[in-house]
Amino acid sequence: MTTFSPPRVTNFMQDIQTLDGPWYEMAIQIRDMHFKCNPNLVEDIKYGGLVFNQNNKLISGIFFRKAHISVEFGHGAALSDPNSVLEGKGKDRRHIKVRSPNDISAKNISYYVQQALAEGTSKP
Repeated sequence: MTTFSPPRVTNFMQDIQTLDGPWYEMAIQIRDMHFKCNPNLVEDIKYGGLVFNQNNKLISGIFFRKAHISVEFGHGAALSDPNSVLEGKGKDRRHIKVRSPNDISAKNISYYVQQALAEGTSKP
């Protein structure tokens, strides 16, 4: 059983699990990648998704869309993207669409999570 904090995160993730078990499992896998890189992250619910904060800065989030899960990076434009996986044209934010469990490894989500967390420690 996965433990969440604060309680609103537990409630949110229980709702996701009830509505869509496979998406819940993918979200847990992506969430675990974040905490493997930094066990001291603070998770919360904002903007309709699960977000991860490091040193009081929003680093990334997992958002549930109609046809995919979106893994979003607040400073994604600064990340290295050798395989052109990141999408988005905004000034800073970029995202990766995850449509199946295979996408998590095929799109190398952990590579981007690691970069985002490293980038987050260097941003003022």
